[in-house]
Amino acid sequence: MAILKNALRAPLRLIKGNKPTVTLIPLSGAIGAGARAGRGLSANGVDAPLKKAFKDKNAKAVVLAINSPGGAPAQARMIMQRIRHLAADSELPVISYIEDIGASGGYMIAVAGDEIWADPFGLVGSIGVVSSGFGFHEAIEKLGVARRVHHAGTNKVRLDPFRPETPEDAAKIEKILGETHTLFIDMVKERRGDAITAAPLDVFNGDFFLAGEAKELGLIDDVGDLRTMLKARFGDDVVINPISTKKGGLMGLLGSSFADGLGGSIVSALRAEGWSSRWGR
Repeated sequence: MAILKNALRAPLRLIKGNKPTVTLIPLSGAIGAGARAGRGLSANGVDAPLKKAFKDKNAKAVVLAINSPGGAPAQARMIMQRIRHLAADSELPVISYIEDIGASGGYMIAVAGDEIWADPFGLVGSIGVVSSGFGFHEAIEKLGVARRVHHAGTNKVRLDPFRPETPEDAAKIEKILGETHTLFIDMVKERRGDAITAAPLDVFNGDFFLAGEAKELGLIDDVGDLRTMLKARFGDDVVINPISTKKGGLMGLLGSSFADGLGGSIVSALRAEGWSSRWGR
């Protein structure tokens, strides 16, 4: 039986082998440690799909189809570094393609690419860091609510939203945000190098740009339709091989997120199945 299966597979390998192939992995959603497959990006969640994407050493390149507004910077950095390690091991070039948005942590992942392309309507950049919250201390006073907190450690309740913010609290968070921003900038400079032609204040101020302007600033390398650009690079007969980041196919998706509601599960499942048809499989 094994001999028969191998004999049937051989012609298929020959047919596919005659055409240039690129592997494509979708990296979509907000970035966070608790993100689940199909509901965002985490370093652990994308590790197996990334390994699979770089496994085919006959591929001409690996394409990262990025659609993320950002999220946890540590997770974004880990994903970016994992991509670079796999690229070095496989010696495959990496092309990042920003679809709707590759901003903040989404752009941090994009710089893993040897080249960054984007859809003409793609939003790019947001190289900055933000922390936001609310202060409720006056509200609970008006409601006559007394909050009781016991703690050991002078700063254990720093940034507690039910107590007034102190100058020391503001200075602490601004220091952390500034240091994080510097690390982000250094990562972009290391990967993009001389490609960024604009002044630092024009690209590292947290602003975001439409793809055309992002190209002028040097944040990305090219703008256009992905399939058209891949054909121009690798030939009209290029085969795009999408790698799913979802687990267990259609029914697996329905089961894994059933607690979140059947409607949401169906939407996630259909999106996952749509990647194959979208890229011609």
